[in-house]
Amino acid sequence: MSTSNPFAAPAAAAGSRSAAAAGPSGRPAPAGPQGQPPGPGQPGPGQSQGGPRPSAQPPATSSGPSDPTNPLGLPDDLIITGEAVALDVRPAMLLSRVGSGIIDLATYGLAGLILVLLGLRLVSNDAQMSVLMVVAMASAMLILPTTVETLTRGVSAGKFITGIRMVRDDGGPVRFRQAFVRALVGTVEIWATFGAAAVITSLVNARGKRLGDLLAGTYAARIRGSEMPLQPLLMPPDLGSWAESADIRRLPDALAVQARVFLSRTGTLQPQSRVRAAYTLAAAVEPYVAPPPPWGANPERFLAAVLVARRDREYGSSLRRQEQEAHQAERMRELPFGVTDYS
Repeated sequence: MSTSNPFAAPAAAAGSRSAAAAGPSGRPAPAGPQGQPPGPGQPGPGQSQGGPRPSAQPPATSSGPSDPTNPLGLPDDLIITGEAVALDVRPAMLLSRVGSGIIDLATYGLAGLILVLLGLRLVSNDAQMSVLMVVAMASAMLILPTTVETLTRGVSAGKFITGIRMVRDDGGPVRFRQAFVRALVGTVEIWATFGAAAVITSLVNARGKRLGDLLAGTYAARIRGSEMPLQPLLMPPDLGSWAESADIRRLPDALAVQARVFLSRTGTLQPQSRVRAAYTLAAAVEPYVAPPPPWGANPERFLAAVLVARRDREYGSSLRRQEQEAHQAERMRELPFGVTDYS
């Protein structure tokens, strides 16, 4: 961890400059002609008349995001995979969920009706008819929804048509437990109230969850148009030697995602927003590397160098691990004491 951050915020940079102006002994810098400190247009001690030196800090702006690690205002549910694909698993719209529910109700209801019609040939009294109706209702309300969502990992006919999928709160696919809880609660929440309770709960919840989702720990996420393929990053030539010898600690997942997505969107940002976001992200990433990058390094190139170095090191570590596992497996297959295998 470095002792000084070359990508410090403008306010911190101003404080450091004022401390430097005070001098190592703590005394203020020499005053101007009228007993005042040197003004913005006047040269200070050791400065030439040629004009102010270029500053390594971005222009200060009053507007900006409240979270310094999320200068782009990206959603919190953004997930990036090992293939450099950002998954924006944001909750689905209520209209999509209602449409999906109507299609699923019609599908499961039709399946239950077909089961009843097929069972009428085998029914000979009222008791058997009652059993048939219970089996048909259980199949339409509980068995079929649980089976479909378990086998398809959260996709039903209605969800496939509307482009949504049920996922866990951590973005993973649903399993039997989540599908069973959702279907069990849905027998009352959806079938008994004709979906009114589910709609009301979805309107209140921030992620659009119904009661079954709250108990199962799931929510409906959009799957169409949610993948953003990112261009591969290249190591900046001017920071290659520094990145090879730098000690890069593990970055927080959210910070790594923000930096990766920012580098893929630099061409779509306004110049001031791009500079502000670059310095903000670089200042957040810099404490995780040692030694710090050369002073005056471009923040975007610094972010690219860190991400490329992390990627290459993780890839190399994975290759070495595979080679060790293959070597150990080969040794396990060898016969002891040099016995020749004639098979």
